[in-house]
Amino acid sequence: MAIRKLIAAVAFAAMAFVAPESQACSLVAYRGDSTLVIVGRSLDWKTPIPTNLYVYPRGMQKVGNNTADAVKWTSRYGAVYAVGYDGGVTEGMNEKGLAVNGLFCKGTIYNNEAVQNRPDMSLSVFVAWILDNYATTAEAVEALKKPDFKISGSTFDGGTAATLHWSICDNSGDCAVVEFDNGVIKVYDNSDVRVFTNDPQYPQMLAINNYWQGIGGVNMLPGTVKSPDRFVRASFFEQNVEKNGDSETALAIVRSILMNVSVPYHYEVNGEPNISSTQWRSFANLRDKCYYFDIVTRLGVVYVDLTKCDLRKGAQVMKLDTSAMTDAVGCANSLLTPSKPFTPMY
Repeated sequence: MAIRKLIAAVAFAAMAFVAPESQACSLVAYRGDSTLVIVGRSLDWKTPIPTNLYVYPRGMQKVGNNTADAVKWTSRYGAVYAVGYDGGVTEGMNEKGLAVNGLFCKGTIYNNEAVQNRPDMSLSVFVAWILDNYATTAEAVEALKKPDFKISGSTFDGGTAATLHWSICDNSGDCAVVEFDNGVIKVYDNSDVRVFTNDPQYPQMLAINNYWQGIGGVNMLPGTVKSPDRFVRASFFEQNVEKNGDSETALAIVRSILMNVSVPYHYEVNGEPNISSTQWRSFANLRDKCYYFDIVTRLGVVYVDLTKCDLRKGAQVMKLDTSAMTDAVGCANSLLTPSKPFTPMY
């Protein structure tokens, strides 16, 4: 009983920490069988975040910022990026079946005095840097545990600080959570990472979830759209749905979980800007290399099949303008058009 009270105390203390102006996003990493992993996420925000899809080939030279000492690299892998405002990579999947997803976390502090002399890495391309360079979660984690950069980035949406944390998953089902705590990168890398939301940071969220697991989700689940409640609901359903290796069935399962933790369109609570409409959902099939995109104001789900994209060095950057696909559904490779690379919001 004492242990249960302690867990409850930690859980409710963590709930109290949740920032009143946080973005609401949810993520589920679903393992269908030994071959199939689908990472699904929702993006919720109080104002529109126009998001287009870009397909980048291998062999592109890139920089982490427009400063002289910025990180520089040449992409090893082709990838599809979800780019908000045509200026920053929110998430994506590369040709090796690695997915990286950024979610809002107001408690994030990227830098401290010890990192000030490191090369610059803008938030607008941080996800791309991971996808461009690493084939597995283990490779990305190894690099992130020995960082040689400092994070920089502009505000968005009228001055909101872009404070984020990230999920990294590969096609073996190996997943990790990456958070910045007072300038120190903390990586939680184990195969039990299956669900991810916003505030508080990951260890406190697990404490909340452990408390609710003791109650049992069949009898009662927390029902609000706050981050801890969404985490608990997503975790319960991820653990209790059928594990299926058929891609269509698995996609339907993950979509249904994400809908359970989505926020209804045009729902808001006066004085609580953190209660924000779901704008879109994405689903990365890491086995079949298909990236699905579901905008709530569009009629259907579209997807980009990376295996059918030209990812060779020197190939054209391609773009899917989501504002133009009002009634599109299914494979959207034919809707990709040649494009200039997006301009990062450094």
